[in-house]
Amino acid sequence: MTPIARQIRELESKNTSDLKRLWRDYFQSEPPPYRGGFLRRALAYRIQELTYGGLTPKAERKLNTLIAEENGKKPRRRKRSPTVPVVGTRLVREWRGERYEVVVLAEGFAYGGSRWNSLTAIAQHITGCHWNGLVFFGLRKKEK
Repeated sequence: MTPIARQIRELESKNTSDLKRLWRDYFQSEPPPYRGGFLRRALAYRIQELTYGGLTPKAERKLNTLIAEENGKKPRRRKRSPTVPVVGTRLVREWRGERYEVVVLAEGFAYGGSRWNSLTAIAQHITGCHWNGLVFFGLRKKEK
């Protein structure tokens, strides 16, 4: 059994308070007021999403369009920088002998148990000085 399958199977034995704690860890937000069944399914999806990657941008746009049409609204268009990886991507950087890992979220980034708005803020926190976040994490070459 893979580690991911094991994590998902272990969700079945968790009580609601444990599931809500895991929700905070995986989603960096307060859990919704639902029972265990919903929380288990959402957490199982999130575990897989963070491991294998989320929906493609095209699939996400299509779903948002369908949801908006269902609600009788025009879909909201949002541009995301082409240099920022897809949601769920793990960015790893070694700095002065220590390993740092950041997860790309739909809205920002997860690092050190907190949600951050920019990679630049994370890079500055790690190094103590100003860095372009895309350059620090190797997503763009340093300009000369």
